[in-house]
Amino acid sequence: MSTTLKATRGVLAAAGRLSPRLAAELAFPLFMRVGRRVRVREEDLFTHDSARRRDITVDGKRVAVYEWGRGNKTVLLVHGWQGRASQFAALVRELRAEGLAVVAFDAPANGDSEGRGTYILDYIEAIRQLQPEEGFHAIVAHSFGVLAALSAVNEGVKAHRMVGIAGVADAGYLVDSFAAQLALRPGTTTALRQVFQRRVFPDGPDIFERFSGVGHPLPAGLPLLLVHDEADAVVSPGQSQRLAAAHPGRSQLLAATALGHTRILAADLTLEAVTRFVVEDEPEPRPLVAAQSPATSSTS
Repeated sequence: MSTTLKATRGVLAAAGRLSPRLAAELAFPLFMRVGRRVRVREEDLFTHDSARRRDITVDGKRVAVYEWGRGNKTVLLVHGWQGRASQFAALVRELRAEGLAVVAFDAPANGDSEGRGTYILDYIEAIRQLQPEEGFHAIVAHSFGVLAALSAVNEGVKAHRMVGIAGVADAGYLVDSFAAQLALRPGTTTALRQVFQRRVFPDGPDIFERFSGVGHPLPAGLPLLLVHDEADAVVSPGQSQRLAAAHPGRSQLLAATALGHTRILAADLTLEAVTRFVVEDEPEPRPLVAAQSPATSSTS
């Protein structure tokens, strides 16, 4: 455990003993912080630089958009928290080889986009602005981006198939996993949920009910592919298992090993499964299944 994390836990524990609300107010800025921007990896630079670039505006912030290919079917890629579009470079190359158009964006406070913070409505608005008239042929999302993509479709964005890689199933998990990392007391965790609702969605409905891929499954008939490492240390594989269970008869879950939370994006297992799922003319409803990837390296 780092010295900073240990000190933060100590401060919040002391505050929580005095007042759960006080501890929650202190923890809230940490909960919303995106963190240091991820750089483009050297092996992804060529694909990143080959994109056609343009900008859109989301909540007053300039958001970088990347486009590859010019096919009549468009695949949207949605990165996760503290991520960037270039993390999908290997998949971009696979999809372009199949003649598909690919579009992605860096969310505010991520990659090459402006801003010091972001939240799920920024993702949803970016997805809405990029949606072609006929809808997306497919949406492929990672981590927090999975919850954002599911929520966007639930709120009107049209897609014909969905892929979630190491995905978050609902907003409640975000608070619970953050609370576990900082060892927050149950009362502080409950108060943090209340602070999140009041600060970010003061006049809206219950955000934990609204943003849930389990409580709000995808439209009937929309097939779902899920890929998750069994030992993912960032997002529990139970999240993808819950999503699969919420979409019976039309979901497929591939359980990987030794790929971690981010490297899974460029793994052969993922590339092959996602490309096949996306290019199939009509994906058939699939039962819940599992597949293993070769355990050739350590998780990351």
